[in-house]
This record gives sequence, C-alpha cells and structure tokens, in this order.
Amino acid sequence: MIEFLNAAYKWDKHPRSIIEAFVLLLSPYAPHMAEELWLRLGYSNSLAYENFPKANLEYMKDSTIVLPVQINGKTRGTIQINKTCSEDDAFRLASVDVKISKYLVGQSIKKRIYVPGKILNVILDRKNVEVGSR
Repeated sequence: MIEFLNAAYKWDKHPRSIIEAFVLLLSPYAPHMAEELWLRLGYSNSLAYENFPKANLEYMKDSTIVLPVQINGKTRGTIQINKTCSEDDAFRLASVDVKISKYLVGQSIKKRIYVPGKILNVILDRKNVEVGSR
C-alpha cells in the first residue's frame, strides 16, 4: 500500500474510483481512518457494508523475470529478461552486462545451457581460461 501511495503522489490526477478502492483496501488495516476517509468521499453509510474490490489477475502478471547467469557453474550476476526470451537474446543481454561480460572477454565458449525462465549457464573452454579470471 505504501508503494501505491508513493506512485500515486506522482500522478497529476487521482481518479475517484481508484481512491475509493484504496480506502476499501485500507479498511482492514486502519478501520477508523478508512471510515473517516469514506465519509469525506461523500458516503453516508459505513464502508463495512461495501463490497471489497475484486482483484484483476491480468494486472498481476509480470512479463519480466530476473534470470541468474552462471559462468562455469558459478553465479556471476543476473539479467532482467522477458519471460519469452530466447537463449540467444538472453546470452546477448548477459554478454553486455558489466558484471558478467568481464568473465567472457577473450574466452571461447564451449557450451551454453539455458533453461527458459530459470537460468543461463555459460561453460568456457578450459584451455583458454586464464588464471586471473577465475
């Protein structure tokens, strides 16, 4: 609820329907304050008899995920990708990431293991791995 308020402070307009829903959601946590706000919104009856707002599951879906990236089995960083990201796109994003790219520079890649939505593991060719990059 605090995150909502922080975002709402930045809005130019505050739609009444959003404020009413927020006051209804506030009522289990701060019932006396919510009742006062409900009266100030112009309602004469208690909000205790109002229907609780319904959650729209479409708004709760997150289209991006944080994908851990491993180099030779050790987690070296994370990247933020779309859920439908391909292996090539995930590797491209990892290779331009500041934390991860330093392990890939000048190295030959033996294998890439990508589990969509779970992990990207890059196996380097051990012949070319320098002592300082471990």
